[in-house]
Amino acid sequence: MRLDVASIQKAYKRYAKYYNFYFGWIFNPGRKTAVELTDQSEGAHVLEVGVGTGLSLPLYPSHVKVTGIDISNEMLHYAKELVKEDRLKNVEALLNMDAENMSFPDNSFDSIVAMYVATVVPNPKRFVKEMSRVCKPGGKIILLNHFANKKRIFGKAAELLSPISRYVGFRTNLTLEEFTKETGFEIENKISVNVMDLWTILVSTNKK
Repeated sequence: MRLDVASIQKAYKRYAKYYNFYFGWIFNPGRKTAVELTDQSEGAHVLEVGVGTGLSLPLYPSHVKVTGIDISNEMLHYAKELVKEDRLKNVEALLNMDAENMSFPDNSFDSIVAMYVATVVPNPKRFVKEMSRVCKPGGKIILLNHFANKKRIFGKAAELLSPISRYVGFRTNLTLEEFTKETGFEIENKISVNVMDLWTILVSTNKK
């Protein structure tokens, strides 16, 4: 079932208050690895797409500039509170923005990272195209996500849950093969992370 922006916003409005409690520690190993794969040279500018409640923001070195975007104002509220509480001066902006239609100029960022977003966006092809547009040539695009494996029991369960994708706010049954075929995302490196290695980090060099 195809997602739409309104259903995603509605879902994450429900999640925002409890997101850190349920999805903080369990997903943190993947966040840490994904952040470490970004350009961490002095003054590098990283875009985090789908920054959510900002759980990854304290993981960036203080000399790396970070901009975060998210479609949910409720999630961004908690991210902004975190930035204030932790005095994260390297976080330059947290903006409400659609990942498929960013307002940034071409070639704005040295690296782009999107964690737990690939199965949330309505149109993955447009999502990948926009990240490529705003990333500098030669920059890294890092995706962290769970992709269904229809041969495993979890994949079969995800297939059964697919009719409620709009309610839960993400596509439960998207496989890695379907994602790469749909988007043309070229995988340079693949790393399994989190509990039981059920989540995957994909790294690509922007070649536009």
